[in-house]
Amino acid sequence: MSSDTVQKLMALAARQFKAELDKLRPEDDLFEALGIDSFQAVELISELEDEFDVELPDYELQGVKTFAALAAKIDKRR
Repeated sequence: MSSDTVQKLMALAARQFKAELDKLRPEDDLFEALGIDSFQAVELISELEDEFDVELPDYELQGVKTFAALAAKIDKRR
């Protein structure tokens, strides 16, 4: 996972869900850190697919809970 990807991911997520970027860490559980539910997570994934120009299949995202793990999946698809 590139630090650039995780930083960009956290910035986009913070902006979308009005979270404080300086309080987010790569190892944070994104559901807890952002205060989102599964429906909002789907919205986030859609935004990420557009932003990073990747397709993130549902089966690859099962069990992904941290910003770092999600960034690794994005990098894998680039």
